[in-house]
Amino acid sequence: MKFLWDSALGLLVVTGALLGLTLPFGKLATAAGVPAMVWAFVISLGAGGVLLLALLLRGERIKLTARKLRYFFVTAAVSYAFPNLLMFSAIPHLGAGYTGIMFTLSPVITLVFSILLGVRRPNLLGVIGIAVGFIGAVMVALTRGEAGQPADYFWVTIGLLIPVSLAAGNI
Repeated sequence: MKFLWDSALGLLVVTGALLGLTLPFGKLATAAGVPAMVWAFVISLGAGGVLLLALLLRGERIKLTARKLRYFFVTAAVSYAFPNLLMFSAIPHLGAGYTGIMFTLSPVITLVFSILLGVRRPNLLGVIGIAVGFIGAVMVALTRGEAGQPADYFWVTIGLLIPVSLAAGNI
């Protein structure tokens, strides 16, 4: 019998739920005065700890080499810790919902990077997806704010660095 976490649908639901909870918890943490750097560290350490525990419970071992450690460090920093730091820094200025929208742009940015680096050749659907994604992001970014006042462009830029960092990690 397959467990929920052993299926693609299960992993999608669990990952989506946990990612969805990260934003409101981050908002609560920053409202309580927890610095973004501390919260990003706690989230990153917790995720790494859960993965290590799961690996050990399965009886699997990883032979740690300098090359693997360097890969783990760079991957964790680019794909996880840096986007979390950006996210928890931006939430007080942009809101949790708006910051969450930035995660939806990571596939678009990943496609742009893969095309620019020659990993994938552009096709019509990809180009249309990139165009629609950027138009949507610009529309949301320009209309974000209260009482017709747009959000500070500095924090919008910080928010847009979230999908850039995620895409860099994907590539």
